[in-house]
Amino acid sequence: MSGSTSGRTSLRDVLARARFYVREFSGEAAYDRYVAHARSHDPDAQVLSRREFERARTDAREADPREGFRCC
Repeated sequence: MSGSTSGRTSLRDVLARARFYVREFSGEAAYDRYVAHARSHDPDAQVLSRREFERARTDAREADPREGFRCC
């Protein structure tokens, strides 16, 4: 029976790792890192909402020609 338990743990580990990579690849984890960073420097600081964060992030990317969003 311990074989099935380790099989479930292994599947759980694989799924957790897959979730981690999907969140990193899609950029979803960036907001979580931003909040953790802001809270670590100033626990009372007001942080942007996810929507505000994504808007600022998109604006910054579009303003930087090295990102390839705009040619001119």
